[in-house]
Amino acid sequence: MSRRLTAGKPATAQSDQVTGHGRGHETFPQLRSPAEVPRLLNIDQVAVHLGVTTRHIRRLVSERRIPYLKVGRFVRFDPAAVGVWLDGARREPGDFWQGVARRHTGSVR
Repeated sequence: MSRRLTAGKPATAQSDQVTGHGRGHETFPQLRSPAEVPRLLNIDQVAVHLGVTTRHIRRLVSERRIPYLKVGRFVRFDPAAVGVWLDGARREPGDFWQGVARRHTGSVR
């Protein structure tokens, strides 16, 4: 990579930054250290963690019902995002018949 000098000034850290493919003077965000980057899970790992089949996880992805990331052509899952998704799907125990009555009549008997 060549250094660019501007108006006789020496190259600075700012002018040494990598620019985006000819789109001007874009800079990339600061990369995180490996300790800060979460370990992403694949479909098999999420299926084992949730106790379901990989086919079910693929269906959730195709219906966009589970948070996922695309890394190239691979589907990956952030464990923290899956945990938040599970918390949102959590149902508290309650009276089963009360829920059935509300669904069918619109009110509790």
